[in-house]
Amino acid sequence: MLTKKQHQLLMYIHERLRSTGVSPSFDEMKDALELRSKSGVHRLITALEERGFIRRLAHRARAIEVLRMPSGAEPPGKGFEPHVIEGEFSRSAPVRDGNELVALPLYGAIAAGTPIEALRDPGNFVDVPFSLLEKGEHFALEVAGDSMEDAGILDGDTAIIKRCEGAENGVIVVALIDEQEATLKRLRRKGNSVALEPANKAYETRIFPPTRVRVQGRLVGLMRRY
Repeated sequence: MLTKKQHQLLMYIHERLRSTGVSPSFDEMKDALELRSKSGVHRLITALEERGFIRRLAHRARAIEVLRMPSGAEPPGKGFEPHVIEGEFSRSAPVRDGNELVALPLYGAIAAGTPIEALRDPGNFVDVPFSLLEKGEHFALEVAGDSMEDAGILDGDTAIIKRCEGAENGVIVVALIDEQEATLKRLRRKGNSVALEPANKAYETRIFPPTRVRVQGRLVGLMRRY
């Protein structure tokens, strides 16, 4: 999921590469996005690179390669293989084998005190059966700990998460607390409070005001190695 400025910069770089074959300079990007300084451009470039949308080529000045485009946007060109998996469930969409494997970006083990975005490794992916996915954008997450074991989610499992910004009561979600701590818990809302409920009696339910909790996705599938 991209911010407005990240999306604008990605589209600008893509259009410049398509029309001239050369990446725009930081000064050109700054002017195009009406930013005050090149440091703002650097932050946007870094964010796009961390999310796997672009790649800076080493030892080449002004060399940026667009790896993928946001869902619904025009792909960069021949041979483009998106890392974001968009489900195809309309009647006109081609029939896909449910056992077909698709590559999802794999985050590191979810851990207290670590923002989910900081766990992202753009070069790390996991093959997931298409049948586990829904329509929309997905990512995979390594589960660490036993706080959800009574829900059948064990330490070392790979959780398949659909990106979303909200979920119904009782749904297992990836929640970001205070923009710092990421956790996989069952979501409960009551009045002006949000409860993150474990599935293990050894752990306590944590309750927060809604302003402190941001849902980043919900659990749609689980994979396990024996």
